[in-house]
Amino acid sequence: MSFPPRASASAWRFFRFGLIVTGKGEEEFLPALFRSLAATGRCHFSVIRRIGQRSPIQSSRRQLRMIGSGKRIPDRDAVDIGLPSRRFLSSDDRYVLVIDDLERRRSTDIQQIFDRYRLALDRMLTENQANRASVHFLVNMLEAYYFADAQAVNAVLETDLVDFDGDVETIPNPKRDLKDLCRGFDEREHGRQIVERLNVPHMLSRADACCSLRTIFAWIYTAIEEPDCEIRPLLVGCHNEITKGQIDTLPARVD
Repeated sequence: MSFPPRASASAWRFFRFGLIVTGKGEEEFLPALFRSLAATGRCHFSVIRRIGQRSPIQSSRRQLRMIGSGKRIPDRDAVDIGLPSRRFLSSDDRYVLVIDDLERRRSTDIQQIFDRYRLALDRMLTENQANRASVHFLVNMLEAYYFADAQAVNAVLETDLVDFDGDVETIPNPKRDLKDLCRGFDEREHGRQIVERLNVPHMLSRADACCSLRTIFAWIYTAIEEPDCEIRPLLVGCHNEITKGQIDTLPARVD
């Protein structure tokens, strides 16, 4: 997959990205993960809503109730996901990302979980707005990516880690591993300090690892069309098979 700019470098615009997240830590410090993109001076990231994790609706009784009332999505999905996205996407220079942790126990349901989030967006937004909104996963959770940049962890926890020798998205329980490494590990306070130090270009330097994280950055990069961003060469590599299709549906810019 290649990412050529879709507009000339002279067509400068500023973009705002609203994040809908499922965790308290992500609400507090996830925007810092995107500072390498924000450093281009062309975009800003902020959390617009924290929601609870969504799971597939498997209860046949609940499905029948929704069908009987003429509903395609649960009321709380409309309130927590659809409406905040609609409000934020009021102009063409705004984008929304719904970002959820995909813990190992939920990984077998990834398609159904994706479909639930995606349906809330598609049902509540215009086509143009829906194409400027996307659903992504942190695998297995945000803490997994700390192990792709041991230097950031060592600086905060005073450990002597080296970078994980595989794909960090395969670590079953990274939060538990951090607590084993550092007895006083605080996922919010220490997490904030680590995320502020994470070197994303370093984390994405292996083309066969961090597929989900790379897909998030590829979607954002494609939206802002920044030809000189340091992330650009690192976006060629593996991508999340479920979420990568949203890159192709981003609306073409008209400058």
